[in-house]
Amino acid sequence: MPFNTISVIGLGYIGLPTAAMFASHKKKVIGVDVNHQTVDIINHGKTHFVEPELELIVHAAVTEGFLKAVTEPEPADAFLIAVPTPFKNNGSKTPEPDLTYIKSAAHAIAPVLKKGDLVILESTSPVGTTEQMAEWLAVVRPDLSFPQHAGEDVDINVAHCPERVMPGYVVRELIKNDRVVGGMTKSCAERAIDLYKIFVEGDCVVTNSRTAEMAKLTENSCRDVQIAFANELSIICDKIDIDVWELISLANRHPRINILQPGPGVGGHCIAVDPWFIVNKTPTEAKMIHMARQVNDAKPDWVIDKVKIAIRDFLQENPTKGVEEVTIACFGLAFKPDIDDLRESPALSITRKIANMHQGPVIAVEPNIHSLLGEKFELATIEKAVAKSDIALLLVDHKEFKMMNKPRISQIIHTKGIW
Repeated sequence: MPFNTISVIGLGYIGLPTAAMFASHKKKVIGVDVNHQTVDIINHGKTHFVEPELELIVHAAVTEGFLKAVTEPEPADAFLIAVPTPFKNNGSKTPEPDLTYIKSAAHAIAPVLKKGDLVILESTSPVGTTEQMAEWLAVVRPDLSFPQHAGEDVDINVAHCPERVMPGYVVRELIKNDRVVGGMTKSCAERAIDLYKIFVEGDCVVTNSRTAEMAKLTENSCRDVQIAFANELSIICDKIDIDVWELISLANRHPRINILQPGPGVGGHCIAVDPWFIVNKTPTEAKMIHMARQVNDAKPDWVIDKVKIAIRDFLQENPTKGVEEVTIACFGLAFKPDIDDLRESPALSITRKIANMHQGPVIAVEPNIHSLLGEKFELATIEKAVAKSDIALLLVDHKEFKMMNKPRISQIIHTKGIW
């Protein structure tokens, strides 16, 4: 059956670019989001976050009538669910995934499903979530058959296909990257491949839904472990007075060594989150993955301790000043360079904690964000931060910071090796 109409549930950092890709290939796309403001912005041909190339594609798709955004699902031939999978705030040392958004999305599309439709879960999820989603759909629509009950002979095909893109390169990577397609049955996977091949130029590799779910978690857990090694190395080197950036550069000259760069922690809605899904599912077995999470989650507090030492040293060098006169500038708030994404950002968390603990002024420089409401720190330009600050804390290696000379500031704390 052809895909004449495609629906994307959740118009965030993955859903909107995916919807735009289908629409750019002249497919009728209905984007669904519960946020009325997001819907209005998209229907005016604009985007609600920064992603290179995306706004041009969205504007063209809306103008040409191939993309519209709504708040309630409408009938379609394929439904892609790309909603958040956060943690439950239950105070546990091992965070528990919250599947509320996926369940709500399933309940929302269930009434408009018809025989022959395809449902794909793109949200990064704990192993078994796709099967759980299919069961939620089956409960609401007992008149339709689903793979967990009917096997290949089904009315609704269900699959899991995790996104694997990098913010800042989403448009290019959606097209070029290989896709892991995990069907609940073989025919479910084949149907999903037919859909993605509308715009995907990379290979579509078939597996089952559980393995597809685990593949995404594995990719990001591997990165998290590698970053944890670099972060732990930076702490060790600081203690024994070795330049970690030089050390890593030397070690990486070995033909089989590729150590990543340390930083102030790990952010974003993937690497900082996905390993917990594995730890939560298999807490006894996931020892290294759990330890890596602990190392990376502890790095922001280590950075804040360095700031406290810098304040102490500055006051010792300037005995006529009080702590309330010490200005701290934090360079970077996003979770990675050259984007405006603040999700799980260690830089933002560190800046907030400094603003709460420090008695003097705190300035933040974030070239990709023009305003932030309700914060205790001031958002300022590079020039103002350099002119006003006594202590500089480099948190994100944005291109603007790479291009500037090392600022003449009394105390500089590096978490990225660019100054």
